[in-house]
Amino acid sequence: QVQLVESGGGLAQPGGSLRLACETYGIIFSINVMGWYRQAPGKERELVATISPGGGTDYDVAVKGRFTVSRDHAKATAYLQMNSLKPEDTGVYYCNARSVRDIDKVYWGQGTQVTVSP
Repeated sequence: QVQLVESGGGLAQPGGSLRLACETYGIIFSINVMGWYRQAPGKERELVATISPGGGTDYDVAVKGRFTVSRDHAKATAYLQMNSLKPEDTGVYYCNARSVRDIDKVYWGQGTQVTVSP
């Protein structure tokens, strides 16, 4: 059974930091592109960052320079380090796994709430 379990969300002040983790179970982690998405209230889900199996990264322009995505193959876990947080970073953050060998194998976590407020 495939599971993606996010953790690390919570409340942070503007300028603060949070680190999200996405533990994966039941997938071949090494052949999955890992992605982080977020959904703010009343808005559509949007892509924040991705990391390829080889470690190549890509970021939305709104978070570039502030967020860092990484992965630990030994732990089958992806991370999102979020620094210099802004109120507009508030939302539910979702982890996504997409197999590079099978386009039908796309999995989502349950989401973790991030709230940035004074």
